[in-house]
Amino acid sequence: MEATLYNAKAQKTGTVALPENIFGLKWNPDLVHQVVVSMQANARRPWAHTKTRGEVRGGGRKPWRQKGTGRARHGSIRSPLWAHGGVTHGPRKERGFEKKINRKMREKALLTALSRKYQDGEIIFVDSLQMQEPKAKLAKEFLSAFDKAGFDVSKKNNAALIALPGAHPSTTKSFSNFRNVETISVGNLNPLAVLSSKYLIIADPKRALETLGSKRVLKQ
Repeated sequence: MEATLYNAKAQKTGTVALPENIFGLKWNPDLVHQVVVSMQANARRPWAHTKTRGEVRGGGRKPWRQKGTGRARHGSIRSPLWAHGGVTHGPRKERGFEKKINRKMREKALLTALSRKYQDGEIIFVDSLQMQEPKAKLAKEFLSAFDKAGFDVSKKNNAALIALPGAHPSTTKSFSNFRNVETISVGNLNPLAVLSSKYLIIADPKRALETLGSKRVLKQ
């Protein structure tokens, strides 16, 4: 398996050999769906939090005596039956949405997503992408070059995900002003991030493939 290799100006500079156990896997929608839904659930944080009758302020004394008034008996004005009282069975922030994801499942789903992206022609391999200083102008020139080459990497929402071989603050800051483009290190790639963008741009494929080749599912 081979793919075209580009430079930062979207010019073809050669080809890159791709391992079939990373980019040639069969699409497994059930596995990918299970992992993606689990990741979304794990990222969910409950914000809604209602107070019970014991947490609502006030209601420290009995509103009226137990007998002799002709009215129904009540022990607190903060009962759920009263206005401004506590809430019964309301949402609580202690609720957990976490779902367990096995490491092998997560890694297999990532490789499956990469294979699907490659088969759909939505992965771009760039020989090097390291900006010496954080400048949005340099990032715009990079995206414009690939737009002219036929890839809409900057014209749509979630247009591109740029996978860098390692941490490079200058490059990351250069793309930070573009809402439809995100950067990530290859070691942090996950199925949700890969499938959330139209194009995946992998910089320095040699180092990237070494990182992806270290996945546990490939060592069996």
